[in-house]
Amino acid sequence: MVVLLQPVTFNSDVYVNPKCKPSPVPVPVIDLTDADAKTQIVKACEELGFFKVVNHGVRPDLLTQLEEEANKFFAMPQYLKEKAGPPDPFGYGSKRIGPSGDMGWLEYILLNANHHLSSTKTTAVFQQTHATFREAVEEYMDEMKRMACNVLEMVEEELSIEPKEKLSKLVKVEESDSCLRVNHYPEKEETPAKEEIGFGEHTDPQLISVLRSNDTEGLQICLKDGSWVAVPPDHSSFFIIVGDTLQVMTNGRFKSVKHRVLTNTKRSRLSMIYFAGPPLTEKIAPMSCLVLKQEDRLYKELTWSQYKSHCYKSKLGDYRLGVFEEQLPFYMSNV
Repeated sequence: MVVLLQPVTFNSDVYVNPKCKPSPVPVPVIDLTDADAKTQIVKACEELGFFKVVNHGVRPDLLTQLEEEANKFFAMPQYLKEKAGPPDPFGYGSKRIGPSGDMGWLEYILLNANHHLSSTKTTAVFQQTHATFREAVEEYMDEMKRMACNVLEMVEEELSIEPKEKLSKLVKVEESDSCLRVNHYPEKEETPAKEEIGFGEHTDPQLISVLRSNDTEGLQICLKDGSWVAVPPDHSSFFIIVGDTLQVMTNGRFKSVKHRVLTNTKRSRLSMIYFAGPPLTEKIAPMSCLVLKQEDRLYKELTWSQYKSHCYKSKLGDYRLGVFEEQLPFYMSNV
């Protein structure tokens, strides 16, 4: 079924001239049913912080249904969508990303994934849609939770992390602070001369993110040398993104990757991102099984609530982990 989207008016004059390589990066593709998947996942997390998964077990018709239902929501008159906003941070938002002035060519909904924590704005989104939308969202979030835990369990096994389920349990427990974000980048009547920012460069704060989009290009990731490279879209697969929290817990062994979305096309883009987060009170620190000596720890202990609040108040592109880094002794910092 094709849903015709009503045009959304955006007055954005933010453009970017990216240092982007001419060919896409060879993104690691990992078959989750492969016996060697756990080794491949750890390698990808260490080298790129980003990889694609196939044979993930999510029904194709669920992906199609949720995409159609989301398109129906974004096709509604603006005044109806705004009944589910402004975001707090859950709910409907348009153009403005967070409270610190970041802007983008998009509209979005952010939904609480924890059924045990009420959110009036998440409820407001569901009130503006048919019951099938809520059903599809809840089933999709259950599938994303399963996939995130599966990936984290493979990481635990490959790295011999103790105690068992140290990482995956943070997402499995009822208190897990996870969420689902659906971004809609509207089509343009005219393609601008320069690429325009849909969603500015940033890292994700949580443990990992599970991303899926339609077949419209725009996603880019930043390599270690500072170059931005395009990620070819694949609507049948998922992309896993290492988040800041997992970088801290692995003491920098895994790197959270900067990514962004640029848009210069007449086709609209729809993406769905499940952010697998720990409970708000969870203490986040380098895992002792990976870092035996206290002096080798790169990050201070913090709670997820503290870091989440810090990220919410910062600019999108800020290096937000900096204030939580351990400071080297003066005599070592001057060597």
